[in-house]
Amino acid sequence: MAPDFVLYIIFNTLFVLAAAPLWISVIKKVKAWTQGRQGPSVFQTYYMVAKLLRKEVVYSSTSSRITRFTPLVTMAAILTAALFVPLIFVPEPAGGIGNIILFLYLLALARFFMALAGLDAGSTFGGMGSSREMSISAIIEPTTIIVFAALAFVFRTTNIFDMFARSAATGTITTPILILIGISLFIILIVETSRIPVDNPETHLELTMIHEGMILEQSGRNLALMELAAAVKLTVLMALLINLIVPFGLATTLTATGLLIAAVLFVVKGTILAGIIGLFESSMAKMRFFQLPSLFAMAFFFSALIIIIEVFA
Repeated sequence: MAPDFVLYIIFNTLFVLAAAPLWISVIKKVKAWTQGRQGPSVFQTYYMVAKLLRKEVVYSSTSSRITRFTPLVTMAAILTAALFVPLIFVPEPAGGIGNIILFLYLLALARFFMALAGLDAGSTFGGMGSSREMSISAIIEPTTIIVFAALAFVFRTTNIFDMFARSAATGTITTPILILIGISLFIILIVETSRIPVDNPETHLELTMIHEGMILEQSGRNLALMELAAAVKLTVLMALLINLIVPFGLATTLTATGLLIAAVLFVVKGTILAGIIGLFESSMAKMRFFQLPSLFAMAFFFSALIIIIEVFA
């Protein structure tokens, strides 16, 4: 493995762990502003994760090893998936890292273990959350596959690194097709991270919660890992959208100056996108469960249209 790729693994992992909690707090801050409140500090998520890491872990008497292993498996799967999406530097691909199909399988692996953990403790709420998550996954996963297939058709590759390199070569949005892809990726981001109107990550009401229902039995450092994994997943999907649609500033050579500029620009672009997500959530109510397919259909339609255009153009 090339030294540049080893450095990429180190820098990308450290950067995503350091930056991920920021976007959760920014979204909460923007939503609070739209409601006329001051809202929490943008560092509140960092404080919460640090506090949870100091607390002891309590397990249900009916839980098995699945509950104990799930936070580690989920965090490992999401961090591995984060290596497939360069945040500040695009290296030469190595060892199969960057393959879009493997990236989707890693996200599915994390979701699968979260659903298992929700069922494992025997909690009614956990089982309900897992059931809802799997029902939504059965609908959204075909749409996700079509969206990423559209990406592969547009960029003529299934390697995310190559997609980013080609997007960085253009520097800006150049075609209406990329705008349609951007809309589709935004919908996937909302669904995969359980944001409004699909789910409300800030509620614990038994009639509405999905993601929160699956992690109700987690505590202490295990809950910290689950919360951090959710933040990293949000950051990775945001980076996929940002660096494909607005790639300027993404470093293509490993230099200290280039990495610093790319990191600063990514934080700026990420903050803007997090603000857009906050405004989007504030302008919508949570949709009824059986109305969710209408939201997924939009991403499916745009992506299928892109594939048809690319095949027959």
